[in-house]
Amino acid sequence: MATQWKNDQPIYLQLKEQIMAMIIDDILSEGEALPSVRKVAADYQINPITASKAYAELVDEGLVEKRRGLGMFILEGARQNLLNAEQKKFIEQEWPLIIKKISLLGLDVKELIKTAEHSKNN
Repeated sequence: MATQWKNDQPIYLQLKEQIMAMIIDDILSEGEALPSVRKVAADYQINPITASKAYAELVDEGLVEKRRGLGMFILEGARQNLLNAEQKKFIEQEWPLIIKKISLLGLDVKELIKTAEHSKNN
């Protein structure tokens, strides 16, 4: 289960983002236990401190909680909180760049929407 880590970002952040993506994609469900730090470290061939740091960040962001003697669990509402944050990020950061690109290319927004709807239906 080893993964290729990118060199431009710390591994603990990449692991955290992978876990967040798995929550958004509902691969990991609310209330579900996360694998132990030792298991994650072994599976991904990383230092346990690195895995622990990723988990600590998830706790700090209110997505995961540590239950003494039981492990780490995904909190209720974590998926919706992540979706809300991703939507906000898209609207504030990515959408303005898309609008700018559409304008620079002289594209017709109505035609783009038609094309997107046509692609979605096929």
